[in-house]
Amino acid sequence: MTKIVNHWIGGKTVEGASGTHGPVTDPATGEVTTKVAFASVDEVDAAVAAAKEAFTTWGQSSLAQRTSILFKFRALLDAHRDEIAELITAEHGKVHSDALGEVARGLEIVDLACGISVQLKGELSTQVASRVDVSSIRQPLGVVAGITPFNFPAMVPMWMFPVAIACGNTFVLKPSEKDPSASVRIAELLAEAGLPDGVFNVVHGDKVAVDRLLEHPDVKAVSFVGSTPIARYIHTTASANGKRVQALGGAKNHMLVLPDADLDAAADAAVSAAYGSAGERCMAISAVVAVGAIGDELVEKIRERAEKIKIGPGNDPTSEMGPLITKVHRDKVASYVEGAAAEGCEVVLDGTGHTVDGFENGHWIGISLLDKVPTSAKAYQDEIFGPVLCVLRTETYEEALDLINASPFGNGTAIFTRDGGAARRFQLEVEAGMVGVNVPIPVPVGYHSFGGWKDSLFGDHHIYGNDGTHFYTRGKVVTTRWPDPADAPAGVDLGFPRNH
Repeated sequence: MTKIVNHWIGGKTVEGASGTHGPVTDPATGEVTTKVAFASVDEVDAAVAAAKEAFTTWGQSSLAQRTSILFKFRALLDAHRDEIAELITAEHGKVHSDALGEVARGLEIVDLACGISVQLKGELSTQVASRVDVSSIRQPLGVVAGITPFNFPAMVPMWMFPVAIACGNTFVLKPSEKDPSASVRIAELLAEAGLPDGVFNVVHGDKVAVDRLLEHPDVKAVSFVGSTPIARYIHTTASANGKRVQALGGAKNHMLVLPDADLDAAADAAVSAAYGSAGERCMAISAVVAVGAIGDELVEKIRERAEKIKIGPGNDPTSEMGPLITKVHRDKVASYVEGAAAEGCEVVLDGTGHTVDGFENGHWIGISLLDKVPTSAKAYQDEIFGPVLCVLRTETYEEALDLINASPFGNGTAIFTRDGGAARRFQLEVEAGMVGVNVPIPVPVGYHSFGGWKDSLFGDHHIYGNDGTHFYTRGKVVTTRWPDPADAPAGVDLGFPRNH
């Protein structure tokens, strides 16, 4: 019997009533294992209504109550991390160790939310004028929504909702319909931790559900992670409906390798950053820029390492890379490699013909490595979101920097060098929101904020960290004047001596 994933509204499972379902596939076998209910407008409205009702009490609850529940949730999440990782592997395809790492990074943001009281402290200025004080406070927005991608079905929602609910908001999550089970299991753990009904809700679906969240008058803010075209649409549509928006888009992350770099370390980093999680991550390194005469040696070192990666089902402990999420996506990724030579690329490794014995119908693709890639090639210009690494050659640092800064994306970037002065120049001169120095995937820890520049971010706030707290709250400034108690009206004795 095919498993059915339903909505989570008002603290309980709610069966889909629209009559529309989407298939969820095991990427290793190509078999449809699950159906997910797609929400109608009415079902989205029900989730928002539940969140709105819950906000009347949750928004007034104490910080101690909120953080106490989050501490309990953190313990439950930690205890069930293997179970959640198994759900991720079954529907996304990534290997179990990658899935465990995803849960661990989500736990970082739960840790941040458990200590949210520090970020929510206000400010006070006394005696700005005679007996006048000015204070500032931060208050929750109300109902907020998150729309999240398939590549991190547990981590990316946890970049959003722990901070949002710790700040006193209620939350409606629309996860990817390709791998929805982890989000529902997380909802169950939140309920087990004691989160009141309606504070966290999950509705599944497609554009119908998304558009309703973007236009619903009771949704005050929308967080999104996904491709640049959709991020732009989310930002434009939600902003037009008067909502606060943070929409994180796509990427083409460059790794600059200078001639003085440790090439073995750089090659190790390039392979793990390009091919980890099958390249299906917005912080993957998809372009290596080799400066000077090191290009041939670096490419050879990358090739040697890439050829050793074992590809197989994510639940096989010996697998180092799993399949891609869908056959359609697998074929799209393959098309960039198949057309690379005609666009002037040197195809060092071609993984398009890769299969896995016993799993012939899985969404398999092997490792691909393209060298001497011109900037005009589609494999360079587009976010491929698969295990394809492009290597570009430049003669100088300045030429490499200009190449990187010419990209329309500005998510993450990295430099590999032994020279501190070169690294310092790069971190100041490169046009990207996150920079790694001898670190290939510079995803910030939870108490800093994650976000890119240019076409990688639409909106003013990065996600989680201090930016996340500011995004999910709004400031209020209170100016107060109290009369001196010695000036109390005649007949009222407060115990103070009279001034006159």
